[in-house]
Amino acid sequence: MAHQCSCGGIHNNAELGIQYNLYKKIDIENTECLNECEEGSGATVFKSWENRLDRNKYVESDMDNELLFNIPFTGNIKLKGLIIIGGEDNFHPNKVKLYKNRPCMTFDDVTIEPEQEFELCVDTNGIHEYSPKVVKFSSVYHLSLHFTGIGRTDKIKIYYIGLKGEWLPLHQHGVTICTYELRPQMNDHLKESHEDIDRTIS
Repeated sequence: MAHQCSCGGIHNNAELGIQYNLYKKIDIENTECLNECEEGSGATVFKSWENRLDRNKYVESDMDNELLFNIPFTGNIKLKGLIIIGGEDNFHPNKVKLYKNRPCMTFDDVTIEPEQEFELCVDTNGIHEYSPKVVKFSSVYHLSLHFTGIGRTDKIKIYYIGLKGEWLPLHQHGVTICTYELRPQMNDHLKESHEDIDRTIS
């Protein structure tokens, strides 16, 4: 079924439900949201497609109109799509900046140039897709999202963050422990000499 959002585009959400399933690949226990009004509420906006319109779970900013998500994944992802359902009226975020593989970001770090930035439109149905540049988001193990509101907004609210893309498990490499002899050990060489003599006698 097709819908039209405030961006003026018409979107078919029949296929989106199948594609927006990367929430299952988020390390949700280690996900953090800075400046959330209620502790732990940031993690609740990563929902299934079917529950994206649930208004009972959301995150609201505390002190001002900024939210910063640090999102670790259980593997490497190739990010291909982003959907945001924000709050009503002035509670809707105006912009989001995407940062790749920068764990533990704080608000002091958001002056760094992001990999990509989007101006957000009002999308109450959760059907408007933002398309990250795949070449920049092809190997992502950690994603940071910095949301801001417009100047007159005191707070912002987010109901849903949808992520679309591909997932690959992390490769686990075993640790090899090597011991290098920096200086010859005389005892080792004396032992070898005695063994050579014994072999000659026998």
